[in-house]
Amino acid sequence: VHGDINDAALVNDLFTTYNPHALIHFAAESHVDRSIGDPEVFLTTNILGTYTLLEAALTYWRRRTNAPDDRISKFRFLQVSTDEVYGSLGPQDAPFTETSPVSPNSPYSASKAAADHLVRAFHETYGLPTLTTRCSNNYGPYQYPEKLLPLTLLRALRDEPLVLHGDGQQIRDWL
Repeated sequence: VHGDINDAALVNDLFTTYNPHALIHFAAESHVDRSIGDPEVFLTTNILGTYTLLEAALTYWRRRTNAPDDRISKFRFLQVSTDEVYGSLGPQDAPFTETSPVSPNSPYSASKAAADHLVRAFHETYGLPTLTTRCSNNYGPYQYPEKLLPLTLLRALRDEPLVLHGDGQQIRDWL
């Protein structure tokens, strides 16, 4: 289904149509540089979109709590976040852990941290079963060409200069 996660009617219809046992929330605006130039789209998708999904999931979960099948007892809302919410590491810093303080440094990471807080609040306030992951950089098929790996590969294939940020000593983890 192609649609907008801020379209509450569509999201609610999808829950009704498919009766899922989980919602895996990967949807996000995720390019740090674009978030600096146009933060509003990041706030709209990452915060308000997450809110729309949470409201729909909560309504679905509450409506189905007494359903005879055990799908609902196993229902989870999985928030796929980012390690960007932790901020930046220096060359000698230890890696982030799940207990590292949240310290976002860009509109992108701040919008993801806000979404994470909404997910936590829906769990604490309403009991909605949630999980949050904060993985590092991802890559794979169909990734936007603005991202580091596709951008670098496409430039190399076209024999164009490769973009290097900073002094080249930065470290990135990948999944």
